[in-house]
Amino acid sequence: MNKVFKALADPNRRQILDLLKTKDMHVNELLKYFSITQASLSHHLEILRSADLVIAEKKGQFVRYSLNTSVIESFLGALYTMFQK
Repeated sequence: MNKVFKALADPNRRQILDLLKTKDMHVNELLKYFSITQASLSHHLEILRSADLVIAEKKGQFVRYSLNTSVIESFLGALYTMFQK
């Protein structure tokens, strides 16, 4: 759960997740919404991937990113349980 908290701590990573909730995207598609380098965006995506928040699916030379909704739902459930009285 700590990896998820760390991944969500950055506003760029939260924006990536917000964009991916509408559709799966390649790095170049995501890059249009940011004023950061492709290397920085790739670094943010790697952090999200290592926290299992996104799924990276390679097709040819491109990688398509999508939300890992099952992990997000599990995280939200655990968070709810943690603060439940």
